[in-house]
Amino acid sequence: MKLTPNFETKTKFAMILYNVTVNVEKDIEAEWLTWMRSEHIPAVLATGLFKHNKIFRLLNETENNDSTYSIQYFAENMGQVELYLEKHAPALVQEHMDRYKYKHVAFRTVLEEVV
Repeated sequence: MKLTPNFETKTKFAMILYNVTVNVEKDIEAEWLTWMRSEHIPAVLATGLFKHNKIFRLLNETENNDSTYSIQYFAENMGQVELYLEKHAPALVQEHMDRYKYKHVAFRTVLEEVV
């Protein structure tokens, strides 16, 4: 998957952020977070394509009682994110889907740091 910025600029860009936002049902939240920290995130980082990651929890939840998390992975360039999306993401996304089926909703975004 080729990702390119949709604007021209002379601004310098640094890190690329691959962000996965996940809404999980409360009844699986603790187990899901443990699995993410002990298995899924280490598997993503083991690809060698991301420098580090961070996890954030949304504080202002909306109508439902579910919890929303932002799982952030930082890469040095867009090529590393594209390689991850092509070679590694399909199997890891499928593993997450198989494990948590209809107990979660996820969407992904790619951002670039402006320095």
